[in-house]
Amino acid sequence: MTARLWTAAALAVLFGCAALGHEVRPAYLQIEAAAGEAGDAESLYRVLWKRPLVGNRLLPIAPVFPEQCSAEAATVDTVLDGALVQRLELRCPEGLRGETVAIAGLEATITDVMLHATLADGTQLATLLKPDSPSATLGAGGTAVFGYLALGIEHLLFGFDHILFVLCLMYFTSPVQRTEGRLLVRPAALVKTVTAFTVAHSITLSFAVLGLASAPQAPVEAVIALSILFLAVEKLRGVERSITAQHTWLVAFAFGLLHGFGFAGALADIGLPSGNVPAALFLFNVGVELGQLGVVAVAIAVALLASLRRARPPRRIVLLPLYLSGCLAAYWFVARATTVVFT
Repeated sequence: MTARLWTAAALAVLFGCAALGHEVRPAYLQIEAAAGEAGDAESLYRVLWKRPLVGNRLLPIAPVFPEQCSAEAATVDTVLDGALVQRLELRCPEGLRGETVAIAGLEATITDVMLHATLADGTQLATLLKPDSPSATLGAGGTAVFGYLALGIEHLLFGFDHILFVLCLMYFTSPVQRTEGRLLVRPAALVKTVTAFTVAHSITLSFAVLGLASAPQAPVEAVIALSILFLAVEKLRGVERSITAQHTWLVAFAFGLLHGFGFAGALADIGLPSGNVPAALFLFNVGVELGQLGVVAVAIAVALLASLRRARPPRRIVLLPLYLSGCLAAYWFVARATTVVFT
């Protein structure tokens, strides 16, 4: 492939990932019975609708309530952390038990909507509405928080910055090696490094969600991009006795603390069920780890397939992911740092 084609491919990946990374941010719909107000509590609900902004435009999605319900704005719409927040009062004379709530326009997007609903009798529902299943029936069962497991997996798989960080770490651990013609899989260094990253981001994610620590989201996202650029440059420099090369697990742990605040920001955008925070937090974290293990497994499989060939692939092919990661991380850093400076 010519240099021009390599450049075109790199730019396609760069702008494709950058554009996709915004639209997959989930929306959030919360419906709560307003107990003790306006007579029958079952007929009055408070609604919070948070729609993510994609650049300067809103995703074209909106909640659809049962025909018996009437909605009116309770407060002025506000923009918060890249999303439009609307608060409504919903009056449903027949209540919402057994009724269906849907999201219009969701099938034309690649985003999800986390739905929290609490009825007057305390029955709760926490579920993930997707483009292929944009509706849910309220009051059909008890509390459900397993949607957070899927959200954790999706956030990792569609969080390209976290994926690139893990892939760059793998370049320092070399889990697949060819020695004297024999193909060896030595995962010890990789397991140690990934475990350190996991422990670190689990700590800060838990602390942030529980209110024990916090960090401003915009600078965190900018420095996360910088962490990817740092790893890519370190590996491309080829310095064997650097701290990163000799103690990769330590670098993974240090940056993992930062990435945990990034995960916490995503979880804050989604919201947590008030009566089930520990379970939702645990399942989201498990989902992140499952997504991370999936990425590692795919990367090892690709490395194994490449190593089965007698002829080694050209060095430029081996290093191409590092160059792409570095370029994309630099782009993200400039874009995110600009947002911090000018907002």
